[in-house]
Amino acid sequence: MSSKYAFTKTLKEVRFLFCQGETSAATRSFLTRAYPTMKKNNPHTPILLREATGTIPKIYARYEFGQEKSQSLEGLSDKQIEDAVSTLVKNESV
Repeated sequence: MSSKYAFTKTLKEVRFLFCQGETSAATRSFLTRAYPTMKKNNPHTPILLREATGTIPKIYARYEFGQEKSQSLEGLSDKQIEDAVSTLVKNESV
C-alpha cells in the first residue's frame, strides 16, 4: 500500500473537501485509513482536510505552475476513492 501513495514530484498540494453527513462517510473512512500512510510517504507535501456542512466530497490536486485537477468523490466506495486518489497523485501529464 505504501507505494500506492508515493506522490509525483510535480504534486504540490492535495485537498479533501467533505461534510459530516452520510454523503461523506466513505471519504472519512478512506482518510482515517489512508492519511497516515500518505503523510508518512510524502512528509513535505501538504495534505489538507476541509470539513464543512453541506459540502460535496471532492479531492483537489495542485501541481506545479498552479495547475489543478479535481474529482468528485460523491457516491464512491472506499476502494473507488482509493483508485481516484491514486490516479490524481501519480498524474505526470499535467
